[in-house]
Amino acid sequence: MEKLSPWDLKKEQEKTLSLAHRRYGFFARALFLFMKLVYGRKRSIRKFKVLEVVARVPYQAWENVAYIAMTHMYSKPDFARRIFEFVTESRRQQDNEQWHLLILEERVHRLGIYENFFLYRVVPQVVAFLYYHLSWFLYVIKPSWSYALNADLEDHAEHEYMEFVREHPGMEEEPFESVFEKDYGHFNSLADLFRQIGYDERVHKQESLERIEHARFS
Repeated sequence: MEKLSPWDLKKEQEKTLSLAHRRYGFFARALFLFMKLVYGRKRSIRKFKVLEVVARVPYQAWENVAYIAMTHMYSKPDFARRIFEFVTESRRQQDNEQWHLLILEERVHRLGIYENFFLYRVVPQVVAFLYYHLSWFLYVIKPSWSYALNADLEDHAEHEYMEFVREHPGMEEEPFESVFEKDYGHFNSLADLFRQIGYDERVHKQESLERIEHARFS
């Protein structure tokens, strides 16, 4: 994913905060309501970590469906090539979400934040399991439905991260140090780290919206 300069990150944060949320679908609204009821309305690193556990699975679901299609259609090279490119892109997006999760997990450990095992280990895995199969099912029925659901989730995450930075101005002075710095990137502050994660989510959202348009006109 493209890494932005501190100045550009602030501009992108302002852009996100000036935009309205997407008009979320039923399943997305149900997920966000569940998150509020179980984890509260307040934005937190713990809550973001749960969100990232879920955010990876649509790409895993799409990759799985694509491999099944490739197994049956490998005799058509052009079609198989397009599937392979789709798998490569999905894996890149999935890896990016994985870095988000690992960095947040590291942050939780560094700060010594307490996490209830059931709420922050068991429940996220159950939600991710259900969300995976929902994404898979929607994709099989109509790919644009699965892309729209993912766009809703990424739009929500984009706004949540950018709002979190606005709510915690002290992060502007906190340095970003991580064992994953070489993998994900160097940032001047924690504020810039979270802005970059928010920007990543917007890119994922836009990619899903582009896939909807492509499916519409193909």
